Amino acid sequence: MYLAKCGPDGNFSKGEILPFGPIALSPSAGVLNYGQGLFEGLKAYRKSDGSILLFRPEENAERMKIGSERMCMSAPTVEQFVDAVKQTVLANKRWVPPTAKGSLYIRPLLIGSGAILGLAPSQEYTFIIYVSPVGNYFKEGLAPINLIIEDNFHRAAPGGTGGVKTIGNYASVLKAQTIAKEKGYSDVLYLDAVHNKYLEEVSSCNIFVVKGNSISTPSIEGTILSDITRKSVIEVAERKGYKVEERRVSVDELLDADEVFCTGTAVVVSPVGSVLYQGKRIEYNGDQGVGMVSQQLYTLLTSLQMGKYEDRMGWTMQLN
Repeated sequence: MYLAKCGPDGNFSKGEILPFGPIALSPSAGVLNYGQGLFEGLKAYRKSDGSILLFRPEENAERMKIGSERMCMSAPTVEQFVDAVKQTVLANKRWVPPTAKGSLYIRPLLIGSGAILGLAPSQEYTFIIYVSPVGNYFKEGLAPINLIIEDNFHRAAPGGTGGVKTIGNYASVLKAQTIAKEKGYSDVLYLDAVHNKYLEEVSSCNIFVVKGNSISTPSIEGTILSDITRKSVIEVAERKGYKVEERRVSVDELLDADEVFCTGTAVVVSPVGSVLYQGKRIEYNGDQGVGMVSQQLYTLLTSLQMGKYEDRMGWTMQLN
């Protein structure tokens, strides 16, 4: 794993590659007491020629910088972030699965490691990157998920931290998610905290609604995470001729959609087979379970990520 620290001057040390293992923290560390922490998620893929590709790592670096400003934290520069990712992947390159057999999941973690008892920003930060090989999310091709729309719990509120990848955003969804899974659903789709009628996002994924040739997704207004996969899907869809709108999307539009899908680092594109809202179940895509748009965008994006198509976007970074 990679580890670097910074003190009150805000400058991170050069960083080093260490054996994966426990780290020491004071019981009064800012991350333990006040949740001052951020994380990222990205993947490395092995091409058919054996080389390794990263997918838009600079976007994750920029997002961590934005999140650190919101959380009053020091963050590594974009250059140090990307270099640290490269070092960590190359140190673990034997764990990158063969082409089309999975990927190497990369978890950058930034925490307030300094000891502080009063409520204030930490005076020390630790930047860590560790990795794990993962298989393909869908073992037998794309598989539809079933969502329940939550109108009691809310993931985020205006003015809060829903728009940054802070650790606390994820603990707050566990209750509703646990209830949903106990009922047999894959995950929870949240509504906005003000009107309780506009789509926000799934626990850790963005949501897209398809109607004809139009694809709509909730706009980024501070409560929704700006995901790199979301951004990439929008650009790919526009290049394929779809009209993509980032705006407020009502739950009524979702219920009337031709197709619905989610996007995220783990799933890339995940088709939604059904949603349940206030006791009413709506199904999509008929017996096939996977819509045409979901299949098309999943194939295009994963082919780019794995180096099967020529990268005219400049999104991939090759490691040797």
